[in-house]
Amino acid sequence: MPVTIRDVARASGVHISTVSRTFSAPHLVNPETRVRVLACAEDLGYRPNRAARALITGRTHNIGLIIADIANPFFPPLIKAAESQARSRDYHVFVADTNEDPSAEEELVHALAKQVDGLLLCSPRMSNSLIEQLSREVPLVVVNRQLTGLPCVLMDVGQGARLAVDHLVGLGHRQIALLGGPRGSWTNREIRRSAAAAARAGGAELTVLGPNPPTEHGGIAQAEHVRRSGVTAALAYNDLMAIGLIEGLDALGVDVPRQVSVVGVDDITLSRLTRPKLTTVATPTAAAGRTAVDMLLQQDTDLPRAARGSGAGAAVGVRRTTAQVMLQTELVIRDSTGPGPHAGRGRSGAAPAGPGPHRRADPGDPVTVAGSDVAS
Repeated sequence: MPVTIRDVARASGVHISTVSRTFSAPHLVNPETRVRVLACAEDLGYRPNRAARALITGRTHNIGLIIADIANPFFPPLIKAAESQARSRDYHVFVADTNEDPSAEEELVHALAKQVDGLLLCSPRMSNSLIEQLSREVPLVVVNRQLTGLPCVLMDVGQGARLAVDHLVGLGHRQIALLGGPRGSWTNREIRRSAAAAARAGGAELTVLGPNPPTEHGGIAQAEHVRRSGVTAALAYNDLMAIGLIEGLDALGVDVPRQVSVVGVDDITLSRLTRPKLTTVATPTAAAGRTAVDMLLQQDTDLPRAARGSGAGAAVGVRRTTAQVMLQTELVIRDSTGPGPHAGRGRSGAAPAGPGPHRRADPGDPVTVAGSDVAS
């Protein structure tokens, strides 16, 4: 027979309601009593019924994690880190995949809203206005998307794109291609904006190819365009596209990095296993997963789930953080980048030519972004 709450109450000499409060609202129980109840529960092997606790507290102790593409190697480290962080706080994580479909994202938010205490939206494809509307239905933290007035965890891909272009310019490349990512992606916009600014500052010309699907096939499909464009270097939206581009160029007889240098973004495991090993911008995905969980659980979600979506949140003063955290990215120089036609004539202060050691000191160090500096 499974151990019940009555068994714990009998063993610890307290009422059933006291045992219930020990697990659902421990701050309301006398410390000595709480210690005794927990010790008895441990000795008996009692595990509280989460469904019953949710009926009492209005909390499920579940978090929803909605991601754009579970097949993309960028996401698993984030998922694992978020699950580990949530577990340490006695929360479980439900993972859902949208396959880059904004309509599927909206449907999943509605479906999960009353089954979880909050949601993490990772690289969402929905519009800003729709995300803001959904945030009134369930507490949200957005990862890899910047929205004014909503809590966000951001990876500084703009900084990474600048480092990548500076590296290529320093190697002597003046004709650079940018393989863009999916339409509507905040990350894609940040990379394009920063890469264009860095190219201008370095006296280089940037040719934008895209938008593209953020997959290996997306990179393969652009290989012929890269070859015909006459560029000597390419920065891809992510590592999968960069790996696909290298594969496509190899099929066309174009040597990387002797004829075309290639840089990716993310630093997925595959980037270290390709030949040549991929120069890339390392993004702190695990740190983002942990930070997003902590940010979500800092919010006051005591509002009963039945009241969500009714506008009652503002009426009862539910506390919602609007903090935004930016995590560092760093350039990792490997074998897929080499000297360009203008090697030795780079502008002063550019990155050193040729593959070198990792430039990553401690990616993922958080930097709080002031509200006045945040734009959607």
